Amino acid sequence: MRNLELYRDSNHLCVLLHETEGNEEEGIHSNQYLILHREEGVLLDPGGFGVMPDVLEAMLDYCTPEQIKAIILSHQDPDIVGGLASWLEITQAQVWISRLWTRFIPHYGLPPKAVERLIAIPDEGARFTWNDGTELELLPAHFLHSEGNFHVYDPTSQILFSGDLGAAEMSSAALSPFVDDFPAHVCQIAGFHRRYMVSHRAVAVWRATLGDRPLSMIAPQHGAIYRGRAITDFLAWIDELPCGVDCLQPGGRFLP
Repeated sequence: MRNLELYRDSNHLCVLLHETEGNEEEGIHSNQYLILHREEGVLLDPGGFGVMPDVLEAMLDYCTPEQIKAIILSHQDPDIVGGLASWLEITQAQVWISRLWTRFIPHYGLPPKAVERLIAIPDEGARFTWNDGTELELLPAHFLHSEGNFHVYDPTSQILFSGDLGAAEMSSAALSPFVDDFPAHVCQIAGFHRRYMVSHRAVAVWRATLGDRPLSMIAPQHGAIYRGRAITDFLAWIDELPCGVDCLQPGGRFLP
């Protein structure tokens, strides 16, 4: 296992925690991210129960649990939220998630009174602000794939943490940290996006929301991170992709 620093300056750090190697992680590979700003941390999609000890060990290279001020969840899936109860036991962090899921999250077995630390993100998005005024933007990405879904844009690093958008169905054994050849990568993402992303309209609305924000990387919750030419190639590809209900046929069949 190793950590992969994506951005660092004197005040600000973005790191992929516990980049698994070989067959360390069962099931689909998942990414957990830490943003550390002036000694205050934010965890993004910290993962399921099974990976929590390894992610914690990786995080301790950079900060203590007491320094984690917020946990931001892109959506409600167990590979994102399954370990949340343990994180809430060892931190005093607020948990930011779509307003649609605040009533469901307690079913993951949260500690007593932990629901008081849930922050319901409105449909239009929100901003997380550190003590010095530096912000993270929580951008709506509804139906990509969850009904209440958010991406995190970090203006300091210009990294978009994109949840399941851009995700690849790759085992950790086959995983490279970055996408540098998008045409060769398409086979890893096409089937997932056609089935899991709800519609082309949802993609178009998200693209309008993203606007012209500069992007140094797109960092999904599964698979390799997009950088350089792969960013523009991915956006051009997703702009034209029929997906979800666009492909649904009678009898439960989907267009290939």
